[in-house]
Amino acid sequence: MCGICGIVQPTDGPPVEPLSVCAMARAMRHRGPDDEGFFHEPRAALGARRLSIIDVEGGHQPIANEDDTLVIVFNGEIYNYRELRRFLDRQGHRFRTQTDTEVILHLYEEFGDDVVIHLDGIFAFGIWDRARGHLFAARDRMGVKPFYYAQTHGGLVFASELRAVLAHPTVDRRLNLVALNEYLSLEFVPTPRTIVRGVERLPPGHTLRYDGRTIALRQYWTPSLARSEDQPPVQWREFAARLRDTLRTSVARELVSDVPVGVLLSGGIDSSSIAACMVDAYEGTVESFSVAYEERSFDESQYAREVAAKLGTRHRELRVTSGMAADLVPNIADVLDEPLGDASFIPTYLLSKFAAEHVKVVLAGDGSDELFAGYPTLAAHRLIEYYERAVPWFIRAYVVPRLLPLLPVSFDYISRDFKVRRFLAGRGVPLEARHHRWMGSFFDEEKSGLFRDWVRPVLAETYAAAYRHARECDARAPLNRVLYDDMKLYLEGDILLKVDRASMAASLEVRVPFLNRAVVDFATSLPLELKLKRLTGKYLLKRAMADRLPRRVVMRKKQGFAMPVAHWLTSELRELALDMLSPARLTRQALFEPAYVSTLVDDHLKHRRDNRKLIWTLLMFQLWYAKYLESMPARDGR
Repeated sequence: MCGICGIVQPTDGPPVEPLSVCAMARAMRHRGPDDEGFFHEPRAALGARRLSIIDVEGGHQPIANEDDTLVIVFNGEIYNYRELRRFLDRQGHRFRTQTDTEVILHLYEEFGDDVVIHLDGIFAFGIWDRARGHLFAARDRMGVKPFYYAQTHGGLVFASELRAVLAHPTVDRRLNLVALNEYLSLEFVPTPRTIVRGVERLPPGHTLRYDGRTIALRQYWTPSLARSEDQPPVQWREFAARLRDTLRTSVARELVSDVPVGVLLSGGIDSSSIAACMVDAYEGTVESFSVAYEERSFDESQYAREVAAKLGTRHRELRVTSGMAADLVPNIADVLDEPLGDASFIPTYLLSKFAAEHVKVVLAGDGSDELFAGYPTLAAHRLIEYYERAVPWFIRAYVVPRLLPLLPVSFDYISRDFKVRRFLAGRGVPLEARHHRWMGSFFDEEKSGLFRDWVRPVLAETYAAAYRHARECDARAPLNRVLYDDMKLYLEGDILLKVDRASMAASLEVRVPFLNRAVVDFATSLPLELKLKRLTGKYLLKRAMADRLPRRVVMRKKQGFAMPVAHWLTSELRELALDMLSPARLTRQALFEPAYVSTLVDDHLKHRRDNRKLIWTLLMFQLWYAKYLESMPARDGR
């Protein structure tokens, strides 16, 4: 894995300043501590930081083709690069290295922009076409690897991380208020926007071409769920064997590496399935890694140990304490260069650091929930329909709201009062907005009290991205549209961003076999009833892995990779939250109403209301804002 960056000047612009690309690359040293490399000429400069995984000795980047007319920087892994290389050898291409990076370059010579159609892997890359004076860039289908870019008066600037783009002197640091509004509700900023105005993410499944004047984006792939709705009635046994074979093959393909590979094992069905397939394919003993918590309602470690014992992995466990979180959170913006309200970033980062002490590459179970309907909210969409039909209107409208305040407040993992309040917040709301109200943080009605008056008039529809994806989806079934939305929004904007930043900050490569091309193609063609059977999510996956994993692991309810943040905000993180959300700081910042925020914090600290998600979402933004905007003012003013 690597961190990549580049600058391409306009056709009539001044020469590139080489020191700028050096500064951008060094802002991402954590992504590639093993090596760095640069290319520059008057119109373009490329940089790369390298974590050596394949062709450790010979894979120095940037890499050029035979006649030096093309130069590439690449972040990712191409799992079918050996097959592609055999094809290219027969076409007469001459290779200088054994890397998958060089395969992309020669494949681009053969197929041009259609190079991406042939790649099975996770990737983000930029190719400088010296002869044509064009930059060609691409991002993988699901968005596993990141790609940020900005067009300024100094041309096009791109990088693997936002912090590297901001390191370029022509990129202004100005808060994107529309993105802030989305972040506060979704807990992440949906692509293509970022929290900084003028900086965008290349969407998954897209290519970019810059000719020195304009940027042209092209979508080369998007998930299709229509096939899943046109099949005759089926039995799960017809598909279970195919799922096992597809997953095993994908895991085996993703074990390609010249360094040791391990697995992140939470004890849930997803990571346990990956571990089982890995044990079957890996030569040697598999190293597995998990976390444990002191707070019992959040702790899954017993399940991870049980899976490790059954599969025979060499298991290591990290006990995460509130003190570890207290040490990390104040400096989280050093690790996370965008605000992210997903508190599971903390254990993901700590586990990545722990695993990186033993291996350079791990497999993980991310992506399964979005493909196989694993989130409890999918079942909740069905339940709310029953609720609306079965419970009389008078009770729903008048009795239930009066009973809610009587529920005892609990800070345990997804406590009863938390679930009831969230569930009822989905009443009378369109499907797409309902889904994100259940998954996210602030509701629109809460933000009306949160924002200062001057901010409100410029805010757009909070769930506009969800509605856009609903229109794009080719499926008819409402729950298929929700799955599509999760793949396009939550998976890419939250889960994959979290895993990328957490792992790369620890110089660890994480691979996600559930998002392998073959698995995605198989899963998106599955009938919905094999994903969500009545109220049981991941139905087929559980059936397929039933004879390989402990029964109670297969049958247990989903538990997210959560953190006891509600407790920690009243203890070790209390002073930090009070400081970052203080009336004086908020008054200077002039974005949020100090009185409203003080009420949120006070209610939580006095156990009157569980406001963990709201406070945490605000705290993560405040820490980011303090590092990236307050400490480094916009070059042209606020």
